[in-house]
Amino acid sequence: MSTCILFLRGVNVGGKNPLPMKDLRGCLGDAGYANVQTYIQSGNIILDSAADPAVKVAGVIEKEFGFLPAVMSMTESEFMAAAMQNPFPDEPGNTVHFYFCPRKPKLDASKLEKWVAGSERYEVHGKVFYLHAPDGIGRSKLVANIDACLGVSGTGRNLNTVRKLQDMLQNQSG
Repeated sequence: MSTCILFLRGVNVGGKNPLPMKDLRGCLGDAGYANVQTYIQSGNIILDSAADPAVKVAGVIEKEFGFLPAVMSMTESEFMAAAMQNPFPDEPGNTVHFYFCPRKPKLDASKLEKWVAGSERYEVHGKVFYLHAPDGIGRSKLVANIDACLGVSGTGRNLNTVRKLQDMLQNQSG
C-alpha cells in the first residue's frame, strides 16, 4: 500500500456536483481504501491504496453520488516533489496556484501570450503548471482559458491548500 493524493475536478463549485466529504470518506473506506482523509469541499483526498485509485474512486463517486468527476492522482513522492519545485515559494499562498495535469503540459505560446496578464508569471515543472497571479484568479483570462493554454486538462489548487496537504501527509507518517 502506498499513500496517494487525489484531486477531484469540478466538485462543489457553485453548487454543482455537491460531494459531502464526510460521506465520501465513508464510501472510500467501504471500497477498501485505508487512512482516508479529505481537505475542504473542493475534492482533495489522501488515502492508502495498493494501485492507482483514480478510476475506482471516480466509479465510487458516480455510483454513490450520481456524477463522474475527473480524478487526478499522484503518489506522495510525486506530490511532495511538486510542492518542492514551486518556483514562487515566497509569494502569498492565495496568489500561487498549482495546476496538476495527467501528463506534461504542451504550452500553446500564442494563447498564453494572448491571455496572460502583465502581473502574472508562470513556469512548468514536470506535470505541474505553476502560476503566480498577484491580482487573483477570479478575473484572470489565463485561468479562464487554462486548458487551452496547457494543451491538457488540469486541476488547480492554491499554495495554501498544497501546504495543508503537506502538513496532513507529514502528520500521517510522523
